[in-house]
Amino acid sequence: MVLSLGRQMQLADTQSSGEIMRHAETLLRQVFGHEEFRPLQRDIVQTLLAGRDVLAVMPTGGGKSLCYQLPAMLRDGVGIVVSPLIALMEDQVLALRALGVRAAFLNSTLPWDEQAAIEHAARNGDLDLLYMAPERLLGERTLALLQDMPLALFAIDEAHCVSQWGHDFRPEYRGLHVLAESFSEVPRIALTATADERTRRDIIEQLQLHDADVFIASFDRPNIHYAIAGEGAGKTGLLRFIEEKHAGNSGIVYCLSRRQVDETAEWLRGKGVDALAYHAGLPAHERAARQKRFTHGDGVVMVATIAFGMGIDKPDVRFVAHLALPRNIESYYQETGRAGRDGATADAWMTYSMRDVVLHRRFIDEADSPEEHKRIQRAKLDALVALAETTQCRRQALLAYFGEDLPEPCGNCDNCANPPQALDMSVPAQKALSCVYRTGARFGAAHLVDVLLGRDTEKVRRFGHDRVSTFGIGGELNASDWRRLYRQLVIAGALRVDDEHGALHLTEKAWSIMRGDEGFTMRQRVRPARRSRRERSAALPEDVDAALFARLKEWRLREAREQGVPPYVIFHDSTLMDIAALKPVTRQSLSTIDGIGERKLEHYAEAVLAIIRDHAQGTSTSA
Repeated sequence: MVLSLGRQMQLADTQSSGEIMRHAETLLRQVFGHEEFRPLQRDIVQTLLAGRDVLAVMPTGGGKSLCYQLPAMLRDGVGIVVSPLIALMEDQVLALRALGVRAAFLNSTLPWDEQAAIEHAARNGDLDLLYMAPERLLGERTLALLQDMPLALFAIDEAHCVSQWGHDFRPEYRGLHVLAESFSEVPRIALTATADERTRRDIIEQLQLHDADVFIASFDRPNIHYAIAGEGAGKTGLLRFIEEKHAGNSGIVYCLSRRQVDETAEWLRGKGVDALAYHAGLPAHERAARQKRFTHGDGVVMVATIAFGMGIDKPDVRFVAHLALPRNIESYYQETGRAGRDGATADAWMTYSMRDVVLHRRFIDEADSPEEHKRIQRAKLDALVALAETTQCRRQALLAYFGEDLPEPCGNCDNCANPPQALDMSVPAQKALSCVYRTGARFGAAHLVDVLLGRDTEKVRRFGHDRVSTFGIGGELNASDWRRLYRQLVIAGALRVDDEHGALHLTEKAWSIMRGDEGFTMRQRVRPARRSRRERSAALPEDVDAALFARLKEWRLREAREQGVPPYVIFHDSTLMDIAALKPVTRQSLSTIDGIGERKLEHYAEAVLAIIRDHAQGTSTSA
C-alpha cells in the first residue's frame, strides 16, 4: 500500500511495539539530538521494526538515513547499507561514529587487516551498521559473511540506480535481487530521492519488493529558491549570482563537459572565487583531495560534471548552479537537492543554451538503447525544457512533474518574485520557419536572420536569397531577438539542427505552426533587479545574530581541523543558526536545540557557551 504524507499507518498497537517506539524516540533525542520525527520517518521506522519491507521516496535532506539507522540500532543484528559510492559511506560512517553509533564500512581503500577486523566485529554482532557498495556485497566472500552473521535489515540507498527508467542506471544494482532470495526473513528498505511512477514500479520489480509498504513524501524543498536565468547568462551571470547572494559560501557548479569545468573553475578563481574543478579526467588521488577540501572546508565552490555529487553528504551547501541543462527533471531535482540539506536557506540557479538541448537530443538518438527508451528520454528532456521556459511558478511545475499538487504559487522562485510575460510569437515564428523552407533548409540561424532582416551580404546574393519571399520581412525584431526565436523553436522541437553542418530543418511541429494549427509563445526576457547592498548581506534569517554566527563558524572550523573531520560533523549550519538566534546560556537550554544530542553536548557545550558569553560581553561593552 502507498502511504503518502499525512496518512497514518494502521499497525497493531501492542505493548511491545509501543515500548520499542518509545525507545526509538529516546535514541532520536539522545543520539541524534532531534525532539521529534520528520514526516513519514516514524511510520517507516515502525514498519521496519515490525519486520516488513519498505520503499521510501523522500527528498534529499528529508531524513532518509535516519529511517534505517534507528531500526538497525534497535533490531538484533547488523544493518547492512548498500551505498553506490565510497565517499558517501565514509562520510556517513564518520558522522555516525561522532554520535557514538557503532558503524563501519567495507571497501577496497581499507588495509586487509582492518577489513578482517570489521568482518570479525560483524560476525559477533558488535556493529549497528555496516556500509558497502553493491559490487562488494555481491561477491562470494561477502555473501558468505552475511550468511554467518546476525542481520537486522538491508538498506538499499539511491535505489533509482536499479531502474533503466531512472536517471542514473547502474547495472550492478540489478544483482541485489539476491537479497530477497537468500535472506527472505530480513526486512529490506529501498530509498531514493527521485523516482517517478515508472521508476518506482521498476524498483519494486527488480528488488522483489512486491509486498513492501511504499512511502512517498512531499518532493517540496521549501528552503530552496529556484531561479532559471535562461539563455546567455553564462559565466558572467554565474559570477553575479555568487557575488550578490553567496560570497564566501560553499556551492556546486555543474557543467556539461570536462573542458567547461576546467575553464569555468579557472575563470572563477581569477575573479576571486575559491573554486576547484572536479571531473573523471583527473587522477583519482587529485579528485579525492579536492573532494576532501570541499567537504572539510567552508566557502569552497566545486565546479564539476555530474560525476560529482551523489556521494557528497555535505549539509551546508548553500547553492547549486547549472551552467548547462541537465538531462531531465529527475537529474535537475537530484542535483539541486544537494543544496540546503540542513534545512537552511539555499539557492538553485541555472542558465542554459540551445546547444545543450541539441547535445542531449543527439546523445539520446545515438544511444544503443531500444526506441521506447529513447522516446521516454526525449519526453523527459522536453519536460525539463518546459520547466525552464514556463512563466508559471517553478515549484508548482516541478512538483506537478512528480504528481504533487501545490495549490498556490510558492513565492520562493524567480517567476513568483519577478513574474515574466508570455509573448505571442506565432506570426514571427511562422516567418522564421517559412524562411527555413524558402531557403531550402540548408542554412544556420545567422544566415536566416540576415535574410529576414534584408541584409545585403555576399552570401545572401550568392544564393539568390534576396529574391525569396521572406527577404526583408522581419523588421519587427532585431537580430538578437530573431536568433533567440530560432533557439526557442529548436528547444520546442519545431526545428532540428543538422549535427554536421548546423543547418536547421523543419519538423512536423513546424508545419503545424506555419498552418496556424497551433500558436507559439515565448518568455519575455526580464532583467532581474540588482539587489541592494543591504539585501545582499541579508542571507541569514532576521533573528540570527550574524556576528555570533560567524564566531561559531570560526570555532567549528578550528575544531573540525583539529579532529580531521568535515565541519558539519561538529554541527550543521542550521544548528549554529539556532544557537546564534536563541543564545542559550546553560547546558540545559543548549540541549534543547535541534541537532545537539548527549554526546555533542558533552564534547562542545563548554566551548559554545563560552563563545556566547564572550560575544555578549563584547556587545555590551561596545554599546
